[in-house]
Amino acid sequence: MTPQSFADLGVPASLVQALTERGITEPFPIQAATLPDALAGRDVLGRGKTGSGKTLAFSLPLVATLTGRRSQPSRPTGLILAPTRELATQITAVLQPLAAASGLRVTTIFGGVSQSKQVSALRSGVDIVVACPGRLEDLMRQKLIRLDDVRTTVLDEADHMADLGFLPGVTRILAATPAGGQRLLFSATLDNGVDKLVKRFLSNPVMHSVEEADEVPAVMTHHVFHVGGAQQKKDLVHRLASGTGRRILFMRTKHQARKLAKQLTESGVPSVDLHGNLSQPARDRNLAAFTTGTARVLVATDIAARGVHVDGVELVVHVDPPMEHKAYLHRSGRTARAGSDGDVVTVVLPEQRRDTQQLLRRAGITVRPQEVTADSDPVHALVGEIAPLRAAPKVVAPVARAAGPKPDRGPDHRRGTPARGAHGNRRRGTRGAGARGRAQTTS
Repeated sequence: MTPQSFADLGVPASLVQALTERGITEPFPIQAATLPDALAGRDVLGRGKTGSGKTLAFSLPLVATLTGRRSQPSRPTGLILAPTRELATQITAVLQPLAAASGLRVTTIFGGVSQSKQVSALRSGVDIVVACPGRLEDLMRQKLIRLDDVRTTVLDEADHMADLGFLPGVTRILAATPAGGQRLLFSATLDNGVDKLVKRFLSNPVMHSVEEADEVPAVMTHHVFHVGGAQQKKDLVHRLASGTGRRILFMRTKHQARKLAKQLTESGVPSVDLHGNLSQPARDRNLAAFTTGTARVLVATDIAARGVHVDGVELVVHVDPPMEHKAYLHRSGRTARAGSDGDVVTVVLPEQRRDTQQLLRRAGITVRPQEVTADSDPVHALVGEIAPLRAAPKVVAPVARAAGPKPDRGPDHRRGTPARGAHGNRRRGTRGAGARGRAQTTS
C-alpha cells in the first residue's frame, strides 16, 4: 500500500509546501489518523505517546481553518493551551512557519516574564495564541484578551495539565470560548479529570489512538543499575554524564539539579540545569546551550519530562527515580525520538529497590537489575567514548578596595541617594512587582 502524503490527507497546498521546505514529506501515524477529521472541522481526541508528532497533527488543521480570516486586536481566532513555557515555546516554533505561509500571526503567552510585549502583540491583532493557563487567565482578568472569536481551541498534553492542577483554570478558559467552536484535545491518557473536559467541551468527538498510552518505543533500551551507596551513585552518575552524546539527567528537586549541573561543569563536563526556579531568560539560555551542543548534559526536574523536545538525546538517566510510573515514561520519552535509538538508565540505591521495582512494573518495563560501579563493563559499554574534558568558565573575582578607614557619611548619608544592596547595586522599589511575578505556569 502506498503511504499517504499530507496532500492525500487534505492538507492545503501552501502548507504542504511549507512542510516540504522543512524536509517533512510523510505524515506520522497520529497525523495520518487525525488530520482528515480535524481538517473537516470535527472535534478530535487524539491519544499518542510523547514524541509521536502531535504538534503537527493539531497545527495543520488549526492554520488551515483560520487561513483567510483576520483577527481583531486582542481577539485571537485560534488558541493552543500548553502546560509549560518550554512546550509553549516549542509549539510556536513548529507553528510559526505554517502560519507565516498562510499570512497568520502567532504569539506566545506565559508567566515569569513581563506581560508588556505579550499585550502589545495582542493589541496588534494576533491570530493564534499559544498560552500557558496561568498567564492567560491573568490577561483575561485584566480584560487584555477576549476569547469570544476563537474558532479552534487546542489542548496539548491535557493529562499533564491535570497532573499540575491546571484543570480548574483550563475549564474557565474553555468556557470563555464559543460553544460552537472546534476543540482538538491531545493527551497520552484520559485519567485525572481529562475525561471530564472531553465530556463537557467536545461535541461528538472522533477519537484516534495510534498506540497504547503507556507503550514504550521498541528502540528504547532500559537499564536498572543498583549501587551500594551515595558515593558509588555519585561516581556512576558522573561516568554516565561523560560520554560524547547529548543526555538528560533527571533529579527530584530543583536544588539537587542545580548542584549536580555545577559539579559536572566544574569536573569538565559542560552541563546546564532546567527547573522552575530559573527565570525565563535563564531557561531559554540553558535550553539553547543544550540544543546547540554547547552543553552536552541537561540536568532537569520533571519540568523537562514533557516540555523539552530535542532530537538526538541518546541517554536519559533517572538519577532520582520518579514517584510514579507516568513520570518515568515521560522522562524516558526524551530519548528514542524521531526514529533514533536511545537508552534509559535508572540509578537505584539499596533503600529504593522495592519501590523502583513496583514503579517499573506499573510502567510495563521488564528489565533485570545489574549491580554496578562506575568502572563496570556494562557502564563502559553504555557510555562509550569519553568526551574530552572542558575547563569550566573562570569566575572573575571582584576587585578588593584598598585598606583604610571608611568615610564617615554622617547620619543623613542616604538623603537624596538610593541605598545600595549587598553587591553595590541600587535597590529598586517594588512597584510593578505583580506584573513581573511568576504565574502558576512556571512550575
